Amino acid sequence: MSLLAVKGITKRFGAVEVLRGVDFAVEAGTVVGLVGDNGAGKSTLMKTITGIYSIDGGAISFGGQDITGLPPGARRAIGIEMIYQDLALAKQQDVASNIFLGREPLKRPFGFLPPVIDKDRMDADARKMIGRLGARIPSIHRPVGLFSGGQQQTVAIARALTFNPRLVIMDEPTAALAVREVESVLKLIRQLRDEGIAVILISHRLNDVMEVTDRIAVLRQGRMEADLVTANTKMREVVEYIVGAH
Repeated sequence: MSLLAVKGITKRFGAVEVLRGVDFAVEAGTVVGLVGDNGAGKSTLMKTITGIYSIDGGAISFGGQDITGLPPGARRAIGIEMIYQDLALAKQQDVASNIFLGREPLKRPFGFLPPVIDKDRMDADARKMIGRLGARIPSIHRPVGLFSGGQQQTVAIARALTFNPRLVIMDEPTAALAVREVESVLKLIRQLRDEGIAVILISHRLNDVMEVTDRIAVLRQGRMEADLVTANTKMREVVEYIVGAH
């Protein structure tokens, strides 16, 4: 049984049909690349999976449970996380504040005073999470806006992991990164897979997709054009599916 199963999804915006009977599946502990030209429907598909968009037809299941009608918060609660291209980080806040933003642990001083944020626990847990990823961060006390793009991706991934996800969707995580930072982010993606977490990688950088994925799904004009095993596929074939020349 697939961890995520999308069956016959359709989505319209007015008279425009953006998704046209899309089937898509992701197994636990695998990395699936989702590729396609601009306007192919990649972002719309992901937003139907996370619950941001409702669908006009079809069904979505996760872990064998029908989640078609669940709101975004409920989908996050059962293990679906998405890291958007802009990362949605609070750039003036430090690492721990970003990782626990909106769900900071509390403590009661002396056992009876009103609860306050437990900053020591936040810092300790943030260090553990960064260490779990095997990543290097200059200091968890520095504002994340001072970090490089790859280091900010690390913080965003660490934040996602605190929700104990079973599926992480990553939107263009290596865009505009230097070569060394790209390798660092790809290593983090492999780390997630090694921990049994499924990853959907949306990317225009086909070299990265070919390097780190198990399968590649190609969307074209709202339809699933191909579902390829990466090890048995050449980049030229993927490009041909993207442009409709296959």
